[in-house]
Amino acid sequence: MKYIFGFFILTFLFPQTPTDKNYLLGRFSPATDSKFTQLTAAHAKGSALNGYLRTETFTAFQKMSAAAKAEGVTLTIISATRNFDSQKGIWENKWTGKTKVSGKDLTTVADLNERARIILLYSSMPGTSRHHWGTDMDLNSLDNSYFEAGDGLKVYQWLTAHASEYGFCQPYTSKAGGRTGYEEEKWHWSYLPLSKVFLEDYKKQVRYEDIKDFLGSNTSTSLQVIDKYVDGVACR
Repeated sequence: MKYIFGFFILTFLFPQTPTDKNYLLGRFSPATDSKFTQLTAAHAKGSALNGYLRTETFTAFQKMSAAAKAEGVTLTIISATRNFDSQKGIWENKWTGKTKVSGKDLTTVADLNERARIILLYSSMPGTSRHHWGTDMDLNSLDNSYFEAGDGLKVYQWLTAHASEYGFCQPYTSKAGGRTGYEEEKWHWSYLPLSKVFLEDYKKQVRYEDIKDFLGSNTSTSLQVIDKYVDGVACR
């Protein structure tokens, strides 16, 4: 009881400093931020190779990965931190038709809200992605079907049973229970001790006028991306 009482006194006297808004929006470089650790081939491949995660996130992942490996399960990071500029590239390539979405050139979709809604099935607007924070990663495959059979199913079953022991959760689960926002992503895992703080700070600090500087940004308000997408998560 003394410890708990003391904790509340310290919290009252020394409240947590709010996270910098530019950090929450991804407007920084993880390569020059001392809070981040660079990933190597021992744990990452693809776009995540030589990428970055918050050191706390990566330390927890290493422990989780070692435990999984001891049970015959391999966890590989395939996407890690993406700042505003990286996310802008992904978003605008889809917006302009350079990258097709489910085989479709989205420049053929004249309704801009609908065009954005299609991209938002699986991709975030710049300034709204959890990948900005260094807390979130994609593992093994970007295809839900991979996790439904064979080795992928074994990976997913292990993660759902044990990831929480290391602080990780799946933010985008099935929407059958009423969750809003992105579709289910069985590959996406978040380090909750940090991400829950950043999410609350985001909701307190970021406004729709902060979501800007990319094609289609004017749809963010009508689509309620903060309320329905940023906050549309299964774990807090």
